[in-house]
Amino acid sequence: MNPLPSVDMLGADAVAMLARLIAFDTTSRDSNLALIEHVEGLMGQVGVATTRVPNKDGSKANLYATLGPPVEGGIVLSGHTDVVPVDGQAWTSDPFVLTERDGRLYGRGTCDMKGFIALALAAAPIFAEPRRLSRPVHLALSYDEEVGCLGAPAMIAEIARHLPRPSAVIVGEPTNMEVVHGHKGITSYFVTVTGHEAHSSLTHLGLSANMAAIRLMHSLSALAERLEREADPASPFVPAHPTLTIGQINGGTAVNILARECVFVFDLRCPPGIDPQAVLAPFLAEARALDAEMKARFPEAGVRAVRRSLTPAFAPEPDGEAERIARSLAGDNGPPRVVAYAAEAGQFQEAGFSTVICGPGSIEQAHQPNEYVERAQIERGAGFMLRLAEMLGS
Repeated sequence: MNPLPSVDMLGADAVAMLARLIAFDTTSRDSNLALIEHVEGLMGQVGVATTRVPNKDGSKANLYATLGPPVEGGIVLSGHTDVVPVDGQAWTSDPFVLTERDGRLYGRGTCDMKGFIALALAAAPIFAEPRRLSRPVHLALSYDEEVGCLGAPAMIAEIARHLPRPSAVIVGEPTNMEVVHGHKGITSYFVTVTGHEAHSSLTHLGLSANMAAIRLMHSLSALAERLEREADPASPFVPAHPTLTIGQINGGTAVNILARECVFVFDLRCPPGIDPQAVLAPFLAEARALDAEMKARFPEAGVRAVRRSLTPAFAPEPDGEAERIARSLAGDNGPPRVVAYAAEAGQFQEAGFSTVICGPGSIEQAHQPNEYVERAQIERGAGFMLRLAEMLGS
């Protein structure tokens, strides 16, 4: 059995791996299969079999693999392969070419969250070395996390059915390599309002989808303000309250035409213990009432609200095994932490796995132009991976 490399050596390997991963444009609207095929090739080089869990049309896939002996008590290292768009952002370097400046590694996904995946893949030859581990590392890569955590559930179900029971799941979202034990959930909806076109001067002959949509959006705005006013002062989240925002609006064809269609998308992010469906029930009832009102004038008009995602919140686990393990590996003795963003940790927890979030980089850099992760964070993550190898080998 070979001696473990130094932190510097594994960190350098992880940076080289990150450059390869950043070169794959895995924006959520596009396929991630080229990156998945690349990972399959890397796993093949170290003698590890992989399993794909594709989406319905086969254009995207999750991937999981077991490195080490197929026994219980292993650790899942989980990361999403998709990234957010760079459209309209003012980057000063190519977002799909890793660029280092002043100790920062720039590129789309460096922070969120290919840095963690690069660390796991750089450490894969260590984890896969014969007789190195007495318990396994399970690599779990997902698609479409950035558009509602849509890909992971099918993979999580397969892991639960087919793999030896792991002790913990570590989701590598950016936390500055500090342990996080809770996040908000996210529920999102597409709302399509269909009107009846007419000349804008003849409002009695038509029905503007935009004007009807504004009524609904005003209600959502009022709901967002109420949720903020009623925030639990003891909440550990920042912001403390459930947040509701309308992220996209698209409606109408010309200023002098009553709009035939208006589509908007909103998301609601609730802390653990708050039911998003209960929060949204009055709004959905209002949408149904407006639908009936519009259909009474024009049968083809109306409102259609379709849930886009329902990602559960991640709740702190009393005496959680995952948190204990991750704190030991990260050298983290800090206070308990939660984050406002949603992630796949809640989905793993819902499936019965002890789960924690810990990964390189700061969420404050995610989704930004000139997204970056500090090289020091990658080196800290390399130490984490080496200690994981030591722990699972004991």
